[in-house]
Amino acid sequence: MRRLALIVMLVALAAGPALADARSDARTRVEFGIKVAQRGLWREAIFQWERAVKVDPSYASAYNNLGIAYENTGDLEKARVAYERALELEPDNVLIRQNYELFREINDRTTRQGTR
Repeated sequence: MRRLALIVMLVALAAGPALADARSDARTRVEFGIKVAQRGLWREAIFQWERAVKVDPSYASAYNNLGIAYENTGDLEKARVAYERALELEPDNVLIRQNYELFREINDRTTRQGTR
């Protein structure tokens, strides 16, 4: 039993730096994605943010940015999924919630107009 506890503790200690490195890499990708998105390079931004969430699947801001990018490129289903994942990860994040609510409002209005 003590050996198992020691192994669990060592694995947890070893994972700490790896998790920190993953978040650092993801953050770098998110920041670069923001820079290219500001220049209108949405495909490159999407590439960077998709890589960021692969490296760190718990990075809510990267999912939020993906939602914005997918929305701007017209991929509304992917945008919805990305926003919802961001909210799952950080349900109290006001910025993510506002982005998602605005997306839903515009998307729902567009959908209603298309069915008339």
